Amino acid sequence: MKQESFKQRYVKLFITFLKIGAFTFGGGYAMIPLIQRETIERHHWIDDQDLLDMLAIAESTPGVIAVNSATFVGYRVAGFWGALFATIGVILPSFFIILLLAGVIQQFKELQYVNYAFVGVRAGVAVLILNAVLKLSKQCPKNIFTLLVAAVAFVLVTFFSANVILVIVFAAIAGVVVQLWLHGKGGAAQ
Repeated sequence: MKQESFKQRYVKLFITFLKIGAFTFGGGYAMIPLIQRETIERHHWIDDQDLLDMLAIAESTPGVIAVNSATFVGYRVAGFWGALFATIGVILPSFFIILLLAGVIQQFKELQYVNYAFVGVRAGVAVLILNAVLKLSKQCPKNIFTLLVAAVAFVLVTFFSANVILVIVFAAIAGVVVQLWLHGKGGAAQ
């Protein structure tokens, strides 16, 4: 089998993330199942653990999850240029859709069928996000600490509208503190 050139890899990254950007509605979380299928199952660019790491980084850094994810995968696969092509690919569909809709959004907003369609899209996106959570939860370490962090983060964000960034920062700090403490005692939880 012939080795893939860097040029072919750039094109493949661009087209893959163009497709992800074009056919995913509902934001970054809704993209996770498609990113998983394309990058892990279809192209074998990353594995499940890489996806979890990517999502942790994408969620912890400024920017949109889709852009951060495309940049991460692109860089992993083909360095700087891979990151650039993947990022441009995931951004272009939204850019052109927003550009086209900007002038006519008020007219469409008044159409009841458009509102009905968005109700269906939101329901479908919720299922996609739940599916991604279930798949990714299989890869997370399961111990008292991680379950406690997940439960506290869920309660803070869901019921107290806590700032998600602060929750992530405190969860990261808690993870470092607990791991250092466990390592100091001679054991390590993951």
